[in-house]
Amino acid sequence: MKPRNIAIACGVAGTAVGLAAAAGIVYRKQIKSAASLKRLTDYADGYDLYAIDVAYDYDLDRIIAAGVRDDQAYIDAVVTQVLPGVPAHVQAPQFACSAFVAVNAKGRVRTGRNYDFKDDTSALLVRNHPRDGYASIGFAALNNLGANTPLDSVTGRAAALMGPFAQLDGVNECGVSIAVLTLDSKPCDQDTQRPVINTSLAIRLVLDRAATTQEAVDLLSAYDMHAMAGRDYHFFINDAAGDARVVEWDPRDPDRACKATPVRQVTNFYACYGDEVLPNQKNGELGHGKERAVAIADVLDAHAGAQDEAVAWKALRAAAQEPNPEDITSNTQWSVVFDNTEPAAAITLRRHWGDVDAFAL
Repeated sequence: MKPRNIAIACGVAGTAVGLAAAAGIVYRKQIKSAASLKRLTDYADGYDLYAIDVAYDYDLDRIIAAGVRDDQAYIDAVVTQVLPGVPAHVQAPQFACSAFVAVNAKGRVRTGRNYDFKDDTSALLVRNHPRDGYASIGFAALNNLGANTPLDSVTGRAAALMGPFAQLDGVNECGVSIAVLTLDSKPCDQDTQRPVINTSLAIRLVLDRAATTQEAVDLLSAYDMHAMAGRDYHFFINDAAGDARVVEWDPRDPDRACKATPVRQVTNFYACYGDEVLPNQKNGELGHGKERAVAIADVLDAHAGAQDEAVAWKALRAAAQEPNPEDITSNTQWSVVFDNTEPAAAITLRRHWGDVDAFAL
């Protein structure tokens, strides 16, 4: 979920200026980051898991101050810091997802998350160590960066550098995790004269600056929200204490007030109106996919008080979706279990349930 699609269009000259050795000190950390890019799997279909260690610095406040109510303005602000001189443009995907919290008998907290989208994609593991924020680990969809095989070209490596600003989920060193899920309502575009953030910046803001779920809620509530790419979204946020909430912007409120609803599991429907949502059907602006939340609940209920990692994977399998060319919100691209107690991530691509890669922060 990535929340929107950042397709990087790098001109040959711009990329050469941005990443060539001639750039010297100005691009030293970008070059180091690009050099860290590795392919971690080798699937026959060519859609693999890659990893990058982000070494460059960025100023999140400066990106926010640039004005992000327009998607291209956001991309321009990010590129100015990450890849000066390289043009970029925005495209808009749609996707569905599931997320939940699981707690084992010893109180260890985990977050499960399926990322669903019709078109197959490679995934990018992003290890991020911001100078003025918390370290984190999470995932971006490489087709959203226009680079499913990023090692094949300098352009692909340049696109991968945008990973921190294209993440769909992640967990930070404090144990705060966040995942974005799409909704069926009118895209939120608050205008209460507060500073404005967009969907992508919300993820970056929480991972970089929130030490608890409450801090994440307070952070997001302090900004006006601009939903990107013509879609609406909400966020599943959890922490090391198991404080799991869905943050969303009320579609029935003219001011789209921010609400944080405690939940154990959610899919693509409003948690604040969850009692009004029925499974196996569209529910207008309130969303869809409740049947997947019910499937997750059945698994978690069957293991109450003992929801270990194996149970989390069972719940992910119960909510996973097979490909359906007629349904853009089908086809689980990755399933991930984030460990909130001892921050880490374990992931499998496209329902390869026996092929899980685990990563420490």
